[in-house]
Amino acid sequence: MWASTHNDDLREKMSSVVSALSECQSKIGTGYLSAFPTELFDRFEALEGVWAPYYTIHKILAGLLDQYTLAENAQALNMTKWMVDYFYNRVQRVISKHTIERHWLTLNEETGGMNDVLYKLYTISGDQKHLLLARLFDKPCFLGLLALKADDISGFHSNTHIPIVVGSQLRYEITGEPLYKEIGRFFMAIVNSSHSYATGGTSVDEFWSDPKRMASALEDDSEESCTTYNMLKVSRYLFRWTKEMAYADYYERALTNGVLGIQRGTDPGVMIYLLPLRPGASKPGSIHGWGTKFDSFWCCYGTGIESFSKLGDSIYFEEKGNKPGLYLIQYIPSSVYWRSSQVELRQKVERVVSWDQRLKVTVNISPKTQGKVASSTLHLRIPLWTQSHGSKASLNGQKLSLPAPGSFLSITKSWGPGDQISLDLPLIIRSETIKDDRPKYASLEAFLYGPYLLAGLSHGDWDIKIKPNASLSNSFTPIPSSYNSHLITLAQESGNSSFVLTNSARLIKMQKSPKPGTDAALRATFRLNFKTSEFKSTAKDAVGSSVMLESFDYPGMYVLHHGEGEVMGVSQESSVFRLAAGLDGKNGSVSLESENQKGCYVYSEVVNDSRNSVKLKCSSGSPDAGFRGAASFMLKEGMSEYHPISFIAQGVKRNFVLSPLYSFRDESYTVYFNTSS
Repeated sequence: MWASTHNDDLREKMSSVVSALSECQSKIGTGYLSAFPTELFDRFEALEGVWAPYYTIHKILAGLLDQYTLAENAQALNMTKWMVDYFYNRVQRVISKHTIERHWLTLNEETGGMNDVLYKLYTISGDQKHLLLARLFDKPCFLGLLALKADDISGFHSNTHIPIVVGSQLRYEITGEPLYKEIGRFFMAIVNSSHSYATGGTSVDEFWSDPKRMASALEDDSEESCTTYNMLKVSRYLFRWTKEMAYADYYERALTNGVLGIQRGTDPGVMIYLLPLRPGASKPGSIHGWGTKFDSFWCCYGTGIESFSKLGDSIYFEEKGNKPGLYLIQYIPSSVYWRSSQVELRQKVERVVSWDQRLKVTVNISPKTQGKVASSTLHLRIPLWTQSHGSKASLNGQKLSLPAPGSFLSITKSWGPGDQISLDLPLIIRSETIKDDRPKYASLEAFLYGPYLLAGLSHGDWDIKIKPNASLSNSFTPIPSSYNSHLITLAQESGNSSFVLTNSARLIKMQKSPKPGTDAALRATFRLNFKTSEFKSTAKDAVGSSVMLESFDYPGMYVLHHGEGEVMGVSQESSVFRLAAGLDGKNGSVSLESENQKGCYVYSEVVNDSRNSVKLKCSSGSPDAGFRGAASFMLKEGMSEYHPISFIAQGVKRNFVLSPLYSFRDESYTVYFNTSS
């Protein structure tokens, strides 16, 4: 975070933490530094039950090394070396007392990225001990399988082993051993082809399941957040080495859906451990549910917080040499100073919406030096998810020829003041079949809009109509921006409680006012659907109009009355109501009068001291105060609203509202849909 912001308060705090830890390390006196005693490593080395002490040690070492490499804290580097000396001696004692095989056996316990952090330390220190110790944490029984190109990772704990691959990738960069480059490529290939979800994430209950059996992995505890964090590292290395578009597209997919999707909306520090993908799942339904800002410290909190502190990572990649180049691979509003070319780039991205299906990017380039700058090349990613038809690009208003999707638009020039590049790329809905080679699951598909994985509001129903040989756009209707201004919640007060009109299992009831971002908030939201073509800019402007009430999470389903005295429900048929000023005369209240039964109103009855049953009730004369109150509701803004990227998908028994998975908070959703019906 400090490297991104250079915030002075952050620097002071992190320096204080390093100083305090240094005092602890000095008092221990051996180089060891941790909150738990060394006896845990005695048990670890004796192959006795103990939970992952090296995992924590790796995090401490990685943090200290970052303090040196990013903030130039020399004290942190000395602490790191002292710690590593301690563990070098421990590992050597195990090998001397037993065998090296005994040491390899200890690595069956999770050790985090010990090899990775030790290779990084070696690049700084040049100490052969650090290189040797790093190699001793390269788990041969796992890397050996990958070296043989065997897709045999089933049953391995995912987040134990992805960091080992990351460390082996750094080993390749240090030593040039081609085996470890090939291991990284093969590993990424088998995970993406056989063990990944449409989110870009992997694992179920923290482990890899059988290859191409992902339909069986759709559970409440599917995708571990830490695995996505580490897979991003794998893909980053691979893109740097190869510049292959597939790795850039993967990074975007995993970041957009697997990282942004683990936080509760815009609530900072409220995250989940595992991302549920079971049909009808919800994020708080996973193990541990939502964490808290200050009291949750499981592993995925550490990686989650780190991920959100470095969202600017891997937007730009520099290619050095005689012909400098800069690769722009993520379209995220940002700026960067390209030192070698002495220019600054500012990237502006218009907000993506469903009703204008385009990604619009502007890159402004400004020299930061007097005089003419040397020629350099800017490479802009044309993602695999777009299409050539309708794609546009320009330089200073002059049209550019675009390469096919999956390529880079390369522009070479001596950049001058006011240079501007514009990109305008079509966003299309596409489907992706689940990675499962069993025929009965061939119809399970996820839907993406550009890089955004769409999830449908659903409690488990998942049958979607897809017309054969037709464009998906025929089955998905964009929700226009105007719909949000017509969303309402109807409320009444009773005692000290507030109640809202709710679609409860297709019956209309009054229930206690829920929290936003919940299923109950969805059920308490309705859209005003006007009987005629008249348009009202807001719900309040609709007073006096004839309307139908469409259920927010069941598009195409409307509030329906069955005559006086009958409980109201929700159906594909609809009743038309006149939205009138409230009979109770209160400011902001409304009443709903049946258009085909004049003098009959939507009426909330008191049951067991609470407002529950909702019926149509008629008044033959001047209604009394009790009737007027029960037939009046406060007109409020909808408790829920449509995300700017929202579609209505045609279903077999019902329609679905689809929005980006990352936007969901506590609502129930389905990611993979059955398209066979």
